[in-house]
Amino acid sequence: MSDKIEILLVEDDIDLGQMLKLYLELDRFNVLVATTSGEGLEYFKKQKFSIGIIDINLPDRDGFSLAKDIRKTDVSFPFIFLTARTLKQDKIKGLKLGADDYITKPFDAEELILRINNILSRTGVQKQSIIKFSNFSLDMDELQLTHPVKSQKMTRREAELLYYFASNQNKLIRTADILSDLWGEDDYFLGRSMNVFVSRLRKYLSLEPSITIRNLRGEGYEFGCG
Repeated sequence: MSDKIEILLVEDDIDLGQMLKLYLELDRFNVLVATTSGEGLEYFKKQKFSIGIIDINLPDRDGFSLAKDIRKTDVSFPFIFLTARTLKQDKIKGLKLGADDYITKPFDAEELILRINNILSRTGVQKQSIIKFSNFSLDMDELQLTHPVKSQKMTRREAELLYYFASNQNKLIRTADILSDLWGEDDYFLGRSMNVFVSRLRKYLSLEPSITIRNLRGEGYEFGCG
């Protein structure tokens, strides 16, 4: 692939930011580094990026606040949280905000590249897909769930999960398979936070009582459609 992929890196540690920039640009990426939340948001509004890497501990506002502002502008923008925080509450909070991944410092730069490539690969494949079930149509390009009564804009993670469910109707879908296939990692806390996304999907799909998402305790889910 000849075209470079644009990355927004928001990291207040100047040495780490420059090291990551140099390492990523040895691969197929162009990297623009911001050192504050405000600077990162300004760059995001002025330039088109394929993915963001956001440190949580920033000198003006934290990365969670920046992610919320980005989501107001582009609900589908993929991003990774980069942080020294190890508390599970922080990880769950980050994933609830729609982060595609959460990497704890210290980390290996090669691992970061692999995770970036996994996210870009997933979103690139599924964004071209439209899937229909019952009276719904899910457009992965627009992240739009359409029903004759109402349309719903979705986050990428919500849409990926619904797409996965709708592609595996009326059979056991193991939690470990969902996490591995969609998000590249079978992690306990990811599994716990996935319950939040399932609850949102149930709300969106409530227009069709025939559609159910059953939680099979200790095993996974079953997506029933008609």
